Amino acid sequence: MLIPTDLTSFLDLIRQHGDAAYTFLFAYAASHSLLFGLFAGYAAHAGALKVGTLVIVFWVGSFLGDAVRFYVGRRYGPRLFKQWPRIERLVNIAAKLTDKHAVLMVLFHRYPHGIRGVAAFAYGLSKLTWPTFLALNFVAAGLWSGAVVGAGYAFGQVSEKLMNDASSGLGIVTLVVFLGLSWILSKKLEKVVEDSAPAANSKSTLR
Repeated sequence: MLIPTDLTSFLDLIRQHGDAAYTFLFAYAASHSLLFGLFAGYAAHAGALKVGTLVIVFWVGSFLGDAVRFYVGRRYGPRLFKQWPRIERLVNIAAKLTDKHAVLMVLFHRYPHGIRGVAAFAYGLSKLTWPTFLALNFVAAGLWSGAVVGAGYAFGQVSEKLMNDASSGLGIVTLVVFLGLSWILSKKLEKVVEDSAPAANSKSTLR
């Protein structure tokens, strides 16, 4: 199998191996990968993937990913993160915010970079019950799935007006810029979340 050298060839490769692509995206949906979701939506607009299937794949993958992290956080507790200070700090922040804004945290934690991969661990350490978490998580995963796939699809519609075909240099540059700006916005959201959390103690210990 030849390695694609342009966007059109890459989209054709996805089109030819749809099942493998959905499996790959399912795995990344569990980590709430924003950039993969946006690109998948773009690929759907190009006809390489199906929008409905994508939304379901991202919905289920995201839901199950957080359910597993919630279980791990509840089962193994704070000791799990002692050897990873960076993760421990992020879990501390998410745990503090969950104590005050549990519903908002579950609904929106998928969007800020950094927080989205660890927040469910903190929910497992919180007072959230399994039924409440699962209900909120189900709704939040659906909203996130529709949002990222829809945004990528909408970008495909806009970019189509800027180029004649997907293999043009302008198309590739536009896609890279779009994904880059999305990543920057995600990082900015992470900073806002961190600033809104109560100051962690000097030892950055979990409760």
